[in-house]
Amino acid sequence: MTAQDSGKVALITGASRGIGYGIAEALVARGDRVCITGRGEDALREAVERLGPDRAIAVAGKAHDAAHRAVVVERTMEAFGRVDFLINNAGTNPVFGPIADLDLDVVRKVFETNVVSALGFAQLTWKAWQKDNGGAIVNIASISGVTASPLIAAYGMSKAAMVNLTLQLAHEFAPVVRVNAIAPAVVKTKFARALYEGREAEAAAAYPLGRLGVPEDIGGAAAFLTSSQSEWITGQTLMVDGGMFLNAGVG
Repeated sequence: MTAQDSGKVALITGASRGIGYGIAEALVARGDRVCITGRGEDALREAVERLGPDRAIAVAGKAHDAAHRAVVVERTMEAFGRVDFLINNAGTNPVFGPIADLDLDVVRKVFETNVVSALGFAQLTWKAWQKDNGGAIVNIASISGVTASPLIAAYGMSKAAMVNLTLQLAHEFAPVVRVNAIAPAVVKTKFARALYEGREAEAAAAYPLGRLGVPEDIGGAAAFLTSSQSEWITGQTLMVDGGMFLNAGVG
């Protein structure tokens, strides 16, 4: 092993851009190799080129597709021979509006993509490598999962489920695998742009740290939670929110 190669491998879902790519970038920078997933083959190909074809592979597909999940884990094991870290970042938020009018079929789709797929990937990486060799899982939740999230209720409910999934996995996979979650506030990505586009200064003013998040903020947190520096941390949800929750209850 060289100083540039940690010997560790991460599987990161929803990582062709945004938060997932920011995490992949952080892990590759410290010497990990990565398998990234996403729906778009072209975007994944470009991401692999930026990360380095010697450090990254990609598998295109939809997270809620069980066959896709199986292929991803199989390809990771074939390419690298191990999967130490799982980062469950794939997510969707296709609906915006009051909870009373939510289409329940859309709610089911959100949960399939945001929650069931995360559990599915965790089951597969556990059986393929982690059960016998250890590792860590990081679930990307959201501050919308720990507070009311008007007009994006389906997304908020799914992220609350991700927080509880983290607890369940942490309990059952201990002591060999640590499982934690990260709950970001608004991060400047294409996924979240409806929350700040055209009003970024106004949106940022609500944060005590004076800015919105960027993918690198989440990448740093994920790197910590998959490092030896966090070996006594499991079952936790780390708020990465620019201090947003400091304003809770302030009228």
